[in-house]
Amino acid sequence: MEKLVDVKKLVREAKQRNFAKKTGTYLFVIAGAISMLAPFLWMISTSLKPLGEVFSYQKPWWHDWIPTSFVWKNYVQAWNVVPFARFYLNSIFVCAATTFGQVATSALAAYAFARLRFPGRDKIFFAYLATMMIPGAVTMIPVFILLQQLGWIDTYKAVILPPLFTAYGTFMLRQFFLTLPKDLEDAAKMDGCSYFGIFWRILLPLSKPALATLTTFTFMGNWMSFMWPLVVLNSHEKFTLPVGLAYFQSLHHTDWTLLMAGSLMMILPILLIFIFNQRYFVEGIRLSGIKG
Repeated sequence: MEKLVDVKKLVREAKQRNFAKKTGTYLFVIAGAISMLAPFLWMISTSLKPLGEVFSYQKPWWHDWIPTSFVWKNYVQAWNVVPFARFYLNSIFVCAATTFGQVATSALAAYAFARLRFPGRDKIFFAYLATMMIPGAVTMIPVFILLQQLGWIDTYKAVILPPLFTAYGTFMLRQFFLTLPKDLEDAAKMDGCSYFGIFWRILLPLSKPALATLTTFTFMGNWMSFMWPLVVLNSHEKFTLPVGLAYFQSLHHTDWTLLMAGSLMMILPILLIFIFNQRYFVEGIRLSGIKG
């Protein structure tokens, strides 16, 4: 009887420890989520405030998060005060061209490094990976001088062509290609399929999760890029959204309501693309778990 009581006591204590552990984990995750959502919520709140309420210290603290009155016209004003539509079109064109080119070059290079055999393949690949250790600020000046000699400064080519080649995308796709079975390629070769046919008809259709992940990361990185377009573009009609948002800032004044409204409109395409490609992320994790 005493042993049975001891077993019940041990089970009860184990359940209590497990409950306390789960509660602590949930609280930690909730605190992390709140800390990451707080800037986004403040941006939404600021975009709907009158200009005089952004940094008002004479009102209760909850007015920092909940506006006293919702000024929806801030979004219309932010769209009309600056050529926002032009900036949007520029960003869409630049990001679409850069993303397509980056994914295409990365996929072709990854296929060559993963499946083809040629002298010095691994050494060239490691040298290519070594470029990831060079900060972008180091190569910015030489690339700018090269583009200036080509006469490409203040053109879309200066924004699109330099980022077309990336060691990160090549490495990621190469690692994914290595996990695909070679039996499919052998069967295609027996049927007379060329190397490009194998790449186009077999590897690419099987690599949708990896391609979707690289596309999302590439688009997000180029959509939020600020420094390089600022350096190579001079004409206002060619500015992308991150550079165009600087119109709401000056040396002595910043219109925070319009800046936050413009920033919120700028991040909407990123959220939509991430939500659309999320199922490919989950599929990639599931496939990786099966293969592992």
